[in-house]
Amino acid sequence: MSTILNPAELRRRALEVLVRELGYADAMRFLLQCETGQGDYTRDRHQFLPAWRVADMVNEADRLTRSDRDA
Repeated sequence: MSTILNPAELRRRALEVLVRELGYADAMRFLLQCETGQGDYTRDRHQFLPAWRVADMVNEADRLTRSDRDA
């Protein structure tokens, strides 16, 4: 397999693979699900993600794992 450096070539080859594997209609249905979105996630994530430290995340993961086992 060769490395593709040109973004246009990458898109062309990816579309060929999708159409070959899924057929034209399903390839188009798949592509219609892809969105680029809006905004600046790097800036905005601080508004909706908790300000957790690594230890906070580990503790929350442990808590969720325990509650799944107890259910």
